[in-house]
Amino acid sequence: MVRAVVFDLDYTLAVPTRDRETILAEAVETADAPPLSREAYLEAHGRNLTRETREPIFADLLAERETDADPAALARAYREAIADALEPLPGVEGMLADLRGEYLVGLLTNGPVRAQRDKLATLGWEDAFDAALVTGELEAGKPAPAAFEAIAAALEVDPADAVYVGDDPEADVYGATNAGMDAIQVLLEDGPDPDPRAVAHVEQSSLATAVPEVVADLE
Repeated sequence: MVRAVVFDLDYTLAVPTRDRETILAEAVETADAPPLSREAYLEAHGRNLTRETREPIFADLLAERETDADPAALARAYREAIADALEPLPGVEGMLADLRGEYLVGLLTNGPVRAQRDKLATLGWEDAFDAALVTGELEAGKPAPAAFEAIAAALEVDPADAVYVGDDPEADVYGATNAGMDAIQVLLEDGPDPDPRAVAHVEQSSLATAVPEVVADLE
């Protein structure tokens, strides 16, 4: 029996209005830092565990360059630029409210604490969920089972009684199913193919109407 519906945040419930390369360039300009490519950023991200902020990532990147730019200031500028560019997908706020009339509704999002909490504040979603966890607050992030077990515990449900909704085949679909949850994959226009491990697939553009229907069919 489905008792809880848990969502990913980025590209599942909310999307940036500008691409990440542009957002990074805006942050670099604001912080008076040297040019940084998205590729270099992703490589540094992979080398650094981010819990509270992205400062370790930018400290790594700036250490390779001749600059007096402050990694903390650059991390803050990037966080603010992302939050400024973020907007909810059409209809998701009403969907979340409606789902809470029938189920417990949770959020489990990968990322540093301040960045993801700032996104929720910018969206006005601090009270939109019965429980919301950022993996920077946890011992492990998605796809580790411990992350999914943590949100299930916060909602006081068994993982088998929860459905997870997300777009990433490994972090979301594999992670949820490996932890004992059913998974609904959100399909992006230019994203990964449907993953057979998901119990259902919904187009990002129709998520607000499709997810409640799929969850009801799982009862």
